[in-house]
Amino acid sequence: MIVRADLAVAGPGGAGYERRVSTPRLLAVSDLHVRYSDNRAIVDGLRPGTDQDWLIVAGDVAEQVADVEWALRLLRDRFARVIWVPGNHELWSRAKDPVSLRGEPRYRHLVAMCRSIDVLTPEDDFPVWDGPGGPATVAPLFLLYDYTFLPTGAATSEQGLDIAIKAGVVCTDEHLLHPDPHPDRASWCAARVRESARRLASRDPQLPTVLVNHWPLTRLPTRVLRHPEFALWCGTVATADWHRRYRAVAVVYGHLHIPRVTWEDGVPFVEASLGYPREWQLRERRDGVAVADLLPRQVLPIPER
Repeated sequence: MIVRADLAVAGPGGAGYERRVSTPRLLAVSDLHVRYSDNRAIVDGLRPGTDQDWLIVAGDVAEQVADVEWALRLLRDRFARVIWVPGNHELWSRAKDPVSLRGEPRYRHLVAMCRSIDVLTPEDDFPVWDGPGGPATVAPLFLLYDYTFLPTGAATSEQGLDIAIKAGVVCTDEHLLHPDPHPDRASWCAARVRESARRLASRDPQLPTVLVNHWPLTRLPTRVLRHPEFALWCGTVATADWHRRYRAVAVVYGHLHIPRVTWEDGVPFVEASLGYPREWQLRERRDGVAVADLLPRQVLPIPER
């Protein structure tokens, strides 16, 4: 059951200055894309509201490993805990990146880098948020997609891809995100879903969860895409009930560059992205609100609707 959809929820720590608050909070950002200088400046200005704030970084920090490390190291120096999940951009293999690894080895390299700077990843023990709105197990996930968010008129993934190609909508992942050593991205997704389900099943069942993934866990957020065919690269139907199955009090994701909060079965789904400069600058002109004042986004305690 879908409950409602709301506008984006502002967090406590606008970029470029410190906005101190009295209550520790679990915060989130995603899709920082720091290779753009305007985005890099916003990230450089991110501050916590208290010394106990945690920050979720839900993927797409950058394409080059060095840029990912720069951003996560900076944020870890400021926040009490930083939790990262990969997006598709971190997994791209591009000639200009000195790190030429592909697929699973690239992901494992990023995990090792995060561990070296004390940033938690999907491969680490799930931390428990004991602050306001908790306790809750924060579960960083890496799930990918399997082409099951089908466009209208498609009954299979193959038909969906054919429709997307004819519409001129093809994700850059098809050229830069390699699944090595898996035979294809859908197979890698299936492996990640199995592993994530295993780990979630082994958590403390008495605690609710905050589920974190770069790609949406349900199809609903993709319904507003300007190019609906792009949903093929946005998730998997295998996780459609995970917010219920794992007693989520909140879900955090990115990827769509449509920052907002939607509600499903009483659970807030927080899309925490910054996005490309052309996107957030357009929103600033349209809404008259500086994007820096909306970041990071508050996850717990859950803001009033």
